[in-house]
Amino acid sequence: MPPVRVNVKWGKQKFDDVEVNTEDTPEIFKAQLYALSGVPPDRQKLMVKGKTIQDQAWGDVKLTDGAGVMMMGSTEGIPTKPQSATKGADDDDDPMDDDEKMPVGLVNLGNTCYLNASLQCFRAVPELRQSLKQFSGQFSGWETDQEKSETVTAAIKSLYDDMDRFPNRMIPLMMVETMRKVYPRFAEQSDHGGFMQHDANEAWIELMTNLKKQLLPLSPAADSGVMPSTAANFVEQYLEGEFEITMKCKESETEPEKHQTDKFQQLNCYLDREIKYLQAGLSSRFKEVVSANAVTLGRNADFDKVMKISRLPAYLTVQMVRFYYKERQAVGAKVLKDVKFPLLLDVFDLCSPVLQKKLQPYREKFRERDESAVQRDIAATRLAKQTNVTVNAPGVTALGSSQLAEKDAGFIKIDEHEDLEWKDGPVSFPDDSGSSNSGFYELQAVLTHQGRTNNSGHYVAWVRRSGDVWLKFDDEKVTPVYTEEVLKLSGGGDWHCAYVLLYGPRPVPVRVEKATKPSAVLPVGTTKSITPNNGGGNSSSSHQDMPTD
Repeated sequence: MPPVRVNVKWGKQKFDDVEVNTEDTPEIFKAQLYALSGVPPDRQKLMVKGKTIQDQAWGDVKLTDGAGVMMMGSTEGIPTKPQSATKGADDDDDPMDDDEKMPVGLVNLGNTCYLNASLQCFRAVPELRQSLKQFSGQFSGWETDQEKSETVTAAIKSLYDDMDRFPNRMIPLMMVETMRKVYPRFAEQSDHGGFMQHDANEAWIELMTNLKKQLLPLSPAADSGVMPSTAANFVEQYLEGEFEITMKCKESETEPEKHQTDKFQQLNCYLDREIKYLQAGLSSRFKEVVSANAVTLGRNADFDKVMKISRLPAYLTVQMVRFYYKERQAVGAKVLKDVKFPLLLDVFDLCSPVLQKKLQPYREKFRERDESAVQRDIAATRLAKQTNVTVNAPGVTALGSSQLAEKDAGFIKIDEHEDLEWKDGPVSFPDDSGSSNSGFYELQAVLTHQGRTNNSGHYVAWVRRSGDVWLKFDDEKVTPVYTEEVLKLSGGGDWHCAYVLLYGPRPVPVRVEKATKPSAVLPVGTTKSITPNNGGGNSSSSHQDMPTD
């Protein structure tokens, strides 16, 4: 049965020529009206000639072209179920088995995997979700650029709010319809009548553009020691970096150097023949020869173009440039090349000297923490050899070989920083909220493509959940996977290939006071195996007592 077009009246508003496919359930029709009005499906009451339309079946309701449908319902917020104040004994179970807390997937509404995957990756940025919660814009319309960007941002906010409230799969019809109205190319249909596939990175960029126009910068916590951001918007604050560009003429020494700055929201990794690793692909375009106008020569000339990063955002997006256009065949093509990407990314070498100098003190904290861990292991080994002590109890550690033996006192000190421990500190400079203060990043999400062209195939999002566990968002299907599966996405065949990588900040480690009691101090010559003392007595295997004050 072909679709029909109906006219829906909601209060003082009217939606004309709404296309309805009566072969679908009324749920789909309600989702369409949700996209138009913002009234959630479970708050809609639809009536045709005195008959109520149910959710699962049309019943005796017959829709025809031009039929009038009356809708009742409110867009006001729905109360959410309060969370339990108590935590069960099984709350810390293996996340691979935690189906109850599994995030919601998004239904594919006709080649919309490109949009679903982008939205799931964006949702991996907690600061973005926080900023969206503060957004107060509405579904404004489609006439002006301002109305369009506000409507797109409102659609993202509404979708994320629904994904937080409802545990089952989501039908993102309002989001899809909004993108198709704002960007007609996303509404293009093939010769067979279905919606066409599109490039996920194009959708990613368009989403970012709209968020940049609408979201205000976040204010740092009062006790963070970070000044309020001077950025104009959230994207500029957390997702946008800056280049310093220098151009020097190769053909004239008298031609003055050209200096400029440029913003970026993505770094491009070009997959040239010799490129095998992400870092090499990134740096390959930071120095190149380009043609530009030379004033002293009165013509175009070759220039050495050198780019350096002068500002790093907290979240760094990298596009693997896998697609190109074959002019002779007039078709798009894909580079299937295997290019390895790291879980931990260091972009220090891509930064300007000024930024490198600013990053260095924070990077030193990572080195100190790593060195302290090495020294702790060395000290524990030496302690075991000198005293025959097996160090296997909480609080019995060593953080430095220099204090290993205190011969004058006749004791061995196991921990030189007894009252301190490493904790996660800031990710941004005090004067630049939303920046990266170290140049160290950790992979948070991967958007992959499977197929041979960007306008065909299938897109999937892979998002880090915690530790070694990731979530694979294949439209509405969500499954947990381990890190080793994610690292196989580097390309080299017809399997999923990494297309867009989202890296998040690594907090700078800082020393803080321990909440636990100090480490043990043992007399030299002790032969003892130290184990946790659960019963309050001495659990040693020798009769020599621990020294007391």
